[in-house]
Amino acid sequence: MKNVIKDLNISTPPELSRWFSCLGWCAKGVDSLADRLMFRGFDNDNFDLQEIFDQNNPDIMSDSAILGALISSCNFIYITPDEDGYPRMQVIDGGNATGIIDPITNLLTEGYAVLERDDADQPTQEAYFTGEYTDYIGRDTGIRRVKHNVGYPLLVPIIYRPDSKRPFGHSRISRSCMALVDAAVRTIKRSEISAEFYSFPQKYVTNLSDEAADLNVWKAAMSAMMSFTKDEDGDHPIPGQFQQQSMSPHIEQLRMFAAAFAGETGLTLDDLGFATGNPASAEAIKAAHDNLRLTARKAQRTFGSGFLNAGFLAACLRDKYQYRREQLYLTTPEWEPIFEPDAAMLSGIGDGAIKINQAVPGYFNKNNLRKLTGIEADDGAGNAGTTGSNIEELFGELPEGQDAQ
Repeated sequence: MKNVIKDLNISTPPELSRWFSCLGWCAKGVDSLADRLMFRGFDNDNFDLQEIFDQNNPDIMSDSAILGALISSCNFIYITPDEDGYPRMQVIDGGNATGIIDPITNLLTEGYAVLERDDADQPTQEAYFTGEYTDYIGRDTGIRRVKHNVGYPLLVPIIYRPDSKRPFGHSRISRSCMALVDAAVRTIKRSEISAEFYSFPQKYVTNLSDEAADLNVWKAAMSAMMSFTKDEDGDHPIPGQFQQQSMSPHIEQLRMFAAAFAGETGLTLDDLGFATGNPASAEAIKAAHDNLRLTARKAQRTFGSGFLNAGFLAACLRDKYQYRREQLYLTTPEWEPIFEPDAAMLSGIGDGAIKINQAVPGYFNKNNLRKLTGIEADDGAGNAGTTGSNIEELFGELPEGQDAQ
């Protein structure tokens, strides 16, 4: 939103040549996807990777890595041992790190990162990563080498939508998104200019004497008071007013750009501020955002691979043992549901699970039902079921004197 939009200088008066507006559609396109990607942890966690993530503020770390990767196509998780040798994780944005990637494992073979900058945005602390050591390069302290036996650089890329041509991925803010926002911002600027004439329509004067002093064009258009006198023959100028401008063309053009941007990012016009009617249910909201759901599924696969790689290297550093990457093939990343279910959807899932379990006994259990609903089973009494804790999770605090039953 800080980007300066190129003005075509066709309809802009000189007084407004330096005026610009901003539009948060690109930020909305990123946040709408990032807010639906909630990393839960690991399934079949035979190496206790979740323990490492839990010790490194996982809610902030994973969300920060995802948000930055959607913006710059790739963020990095930097791993370093603390005073006791336990791995610490820190997110570094794509503008401060790079490396040579192995397209098979999506791990780096070499890496470089800027860890600190001064007030002039110049690096003061850098790091060079290899599979055997990490060199910390300080502007005033020189080089300090820390060896390890992990076998990979302790810098892990978290990539959004990689492919064979761009192994470091694609940004969520595509060139078409930027072009549409530029056009929409110019439309807003033109509408702001037109709004002045909409509230104070342009005027004109006929039968003006040749000896009358010329009026500045914009002064005549925007002045609050103008005076005219008769000439020696008694004639006088005749003022008039043009028809008041309409704001409708600008609104329709902005709506057109909003529709194109929504199609590009999988959003709806409601997400961009153009009300089209209230959806009937959570299923209707989910159906309207089907393209966003597919995009989120794809992002979960690539981000999950990155988090698994980060956990793998951190486990090697914690245990001081070089595990093989193939040993983690049973461990899978788990995510919260992209769309939280409402009461009607929960009822439908429950009915479907009962019928499927009647046909195939044991097909649905508390684990795969949690993947559908995002609600963890409460086994306090030894049986999986809905109790007070997850009832309150769904509907808020229970009234005083009432229990879950």
